[in-house]
Amino acid sequence: MKKLSILFTAMLALMVVSCNKPKEAAAPAEEPKQVEKTVSVTMVTDVGGVNDQSFNQSAWEGLQKAKADFGIDVSYKESKQNADYAPNMEIALDSDNDLIWGIGFMMADAIMEAAQNNPDQKYAIIDNAYENTPENVVGVVFEAEQCSYLVGYIAGRMTQTGKVGFIGGIEFFLIQEFEYGFKAGVKQAGADIEVLSQYAESFSDAAKGKSIANSMYQQGADIIFHAAGGVGNGLIEAAKEQGKWAIGVDRDQSSLAPENVLTSAMKRVDNGIYNLSKDLADGKFPGGKTVSYGLAENGVGIAPTSSKHVPADILAEVEKLEEMIIDGAFVVPNTAETVEAYTPVEL
Repeated sequence: MKKLSILFTAMLALMVVSCNKPKEAAAPAEEPKQVEKTVSVTMVTDVGGVNDQSFNQSAWEGLQKAKADFGIDVSYKESKQNADYAPNMEIALDSDNDLIWGIGFMMADAIMEAAQNNPDQKYAIIDNAYENTPENVVGVVFEAEQCSYLVGYIAGRMTQTGKVGFIGGIEFFLIQEFEYGFKAGVKQAGADIEVLSQYAESFSDAAKGKSIANSMYQQGADIIFHAAGGVGNGLIEAAKEQGKWAIGVDRDQSSLAPENVLTSAMKRVDNGIYNLSKDLADGKFPGGKTVSYGLAENGVGIAPTSSKHVPADILAEVEKLEEMIIDGAFVVPNTAETVEAYTPVEL
C-alpha cells in the first residue's frame, strides 16, 4: 500500500508539471500576398481591320511588342464601319482596360465623347491632336510629310517617264500631308516631273485603288505612292499586273509584292503605341498632351528593304536629306502653298 501511495504521488507531480508547462508561442499568421494587377491595354481599329497591312496592323504589332517586353495584357476590337466605333469603345470600357486606343483620326469624335463620359478612364488616339485635349487623353501624331518627302525624292530620281502618281484615302489634312510631302520630294528631284493625284474617299476599297492605279499607269505614271490604307492593296496588285512600281505606306509593304514595291514611307505607329504603353506601365501617362513623332524620334522613315531596288547613290542622297531635315536645315512642306514656295536644297 505504501508503494502504491508513493507511485500515485509521483504520477500526480508529473501531471502538475505537465499542466504548468508554458505553451510555445504560435507562429504568426502569414500576411496575405499583394497580387500586382497586370496593366491591360486594348485598341479599337479603324475600318481597315487589324490585318490591313497598314496602320491598324502596325498598331497591333506595337501592342504585341509591349506585351512581350513588359508583360502587358493586350487585345483589340475590330471596326467594320464607322458605326462600330462607339459600341466598341463601350466594350473596351466594360472590359476594365487601363488604356483604350483609338486607331486613326476618324475615331476622334468617338474618343472625345468616351473620354468626357468616363473621366477616370485613360484613352489615346493615333493621328489626332485635339484643340483642348482632356486630361485622360493623349494624342499621337506623326510628321508624315517627312517620310513622304524622302520617298517622293526616290520616285523623282527613278522615274523613267517623268510622271509619277499619288493615291490618297479620304481627303483630309492628315492625308494631304503625305501628298504634299511627296510632291516636295519629287520637286527636289526634278521640277519638271508631273505628279498625278487622286483620292479614293475610302481606306478600305481595294478595287477602287486598283482602278485609280491602272488609270494612272495608262496615263504614263511608272511609280505610284499611296497613303490610303487598304485601298493601297489595290495599287500594289495593279503594280504587279502592270510590271510597274508602287510605294507603300505606314509599314514596310515590300512583302506584298517584293518585285514591285520600290520602297515604303513608314509611319511608325508601332513605336508610338509601344512607347506610350511603356509609359503607362511605368506610371508616366502624359494625359492632356499631344506627342509628335518625326525623323528625329524614329517615328517616320523609309523601309529597310529599300536597298533591294533603290541604287546606293540615291539612298546616300536620301540619307543626306534626312540628316538635313533632322538638323533643321529646312522644313518639309505639308501644304499646297509651301510646296509651291519650296526651293530645292543643295545636296
